[in-house]
Amino acid sequence: MASGVALTASGCGLLGGSDDSGSTGGGSGLEKPKIKVSIMPTIDVAPFHLAVQNGYFQQEGLEVEAVNAASGGASLQKLLAGEVDIAYGSYTPFFIAKSKSNADIKFISDASSAGPKSTEVVALPNGPVKSVHDLAGKKIAITAADTICDTLTKSVMRDNGVDYSGVKWVPIGFPQIGAAVKRGDVDAGFLTEPFITQSAKADGTVEIIDAATGGTKDFPTAGYASLGKFASGSQKTVAAFQRAMLKATKESADRSKIEPLLVKFSKVDQDIAALTKLLTFQSTLDARRLQRVPDLLQQFQSIPAKIDVATMIVPQASAS
Repeated sequence: MASGVALTASGCGLLGGSDDSGSTGGGSGLEKPKIKVSIMPTIDVAPFHLAVQNGYFQQEGLEVEAVNAASGGASLQKLLAGEVDIAYGSYTPFFIAKSKSNADIKFISDASSAGPKSTEVVALPNGPVKSVHDLAGKKIAITAADTICDTLTKSVMRDNGVDYSGVKWVPIGFPQIGAAVKRGDVDAGFLTEPFITQSAKADGTVEIIDAATGGTKDFPTAGYASLGKFASGSQKTVAAFQRAMLKATKESADRSKIEPLLVKFSKVDQDIAALTKLLTFQSTLDARRLQRVPDLLQQFQSIPAKIDVATMIVPQASAS
């Protein structure tokens, strides 16, 4: 990417932000009218940027400071360390932290689910991998282990009767995966948009599998979380954040509102932005839908026991 941002853990596309993204609301009786939110440079946060740009947080009396995180893991660590009040990230690290350290994580707002052809495993058309059946025992680039990247890939391989136990998962940042495939450093790579479109143009890669198919169709990918202490002690603040995000998420259904953000924050060309396959933007959390994530992680032994998602979701605010 022209911006040179390297992602080191799961995320869906490149969409950065600046730390100067707050508003100047007066509080309106909120327990904490000024909050910090860690975000990643991903397409999923487009509604967040719209909420900032259009003053939706400000209308709720909320001042938001965006704190950039290089990865989902880094965003989670900022939350656990008390550096931010709310953290955006893919769901996988949140559930793994819950299972391994019993972290008191509460989900505030949804962000996205995988749309058709927005998450793919790609390879060279004349390379050793031409179908999902060729992936067994190969080197596949992912951002990190136990992320959306390898979780979705394993699921599609399993759905097609392909053994994933011998795969060598190679950690590489999203912006470098296409080039690694082209050089032959890996046999295939997991990509999200806009990297899929950009890699096809720059490196000549082609789709091997759409990772949002079969058991992972419309799979929940990312959301916003806080610690339980903040969620229970700042209920009005949480509701204000949810209402602003709900309004911005509805607006994000208009693609013309998203493409300028890709150009502005991702530094991609307009033609790449126009061709990019978008994720499905979400805001309101649904326990049954989100339960799919820890259930799949348990199947792949990424977490040791079942997690009841309903206990991790805070009440969802309706539009004001």
